[in-house]
Formats: sequence, structure tokens, C-alpha cells
Amino acid sequence: MATARPRPQVMRLTEAAAARIKEVMARAERPVIGVRVGVKNGGCAGMEYTMEYAEAAKPNDEVLEDKGIKLLIDPKAVLFLLGTEMDFKTEKLSAQFVFNNPNQTSACGCGESVQLTPAKGTSADASSA
Repeated sequence: MATARPRPQVMRLTEAAAARIKEVMARAERPVIGVRVGVKNGGCAGMEYTMEYAEAAKPNDEVLEDKGIKLLIDPKAVLFLLGTEMDFKTEKLSAQFVFNNPNQTSACGCGESVQLTPAKGTSADASSA
């Protein structure tokens, strides 16, 4: 009998990202359980990251917790986000969430959109998707 191997964590947060999400969630107008993260088609490079408050989990969300934050990952985005680290950077003239994604192949000059390829897995992973 084959044993199931542990599932890799889709995303992880830096301490800075977790702290900023906690600050933002504390000021939400309605009670939220976490942050939903995904990707959508758009921008000059082809895709954009999305983030929004999550008031409840959707049936097929990938739900994980990291550093006290509940992340709900859109099921269509899982293969594009696998292995991603979300950080929060503050610079002289800007502050923003930054996605350090091994599946990102390029980004536009303005930094608003990216080109992503799905994470490559084993043939067993592909057949179970």
C-alpha cells in the first residue's frame, strides 16, 4: 500500500507580511477570517495577483495558516502560486505586498503584472488535478 506524501504548502508569509495583514484585518469594516489570494488575467505581462478580505471559506479554497494568518487560496491559482513567499516591503516612496514566486517568468516594467507558468509536478500530481 502506497503512503501519501505530505502536500507542499502553497504559500508562506514573511514576518513583515504577516504583521501588515494583521494590521489591515484589524481595521476591516466587517469581520473577516483571513485573506483570499489568487491570480487573474490582466495587465501588460498577462496576469495579476489578487488579494481580498475573506469573510468565509469557499468550497474549494486551499486553506492554510502561517504566522497566525489564515490564507485562502483560489483553487485556480494553486499551481501558479506553489512555492510563493509573500512579503511586505516599505521603501522611501511606496509600501506594498511583494510576491516572490518561483513560477514567475517575467514582469512588466511598472510591476503591476507578471507572467506565470504553472508549477511542474510529477506525473502523479498531474493526473490527480
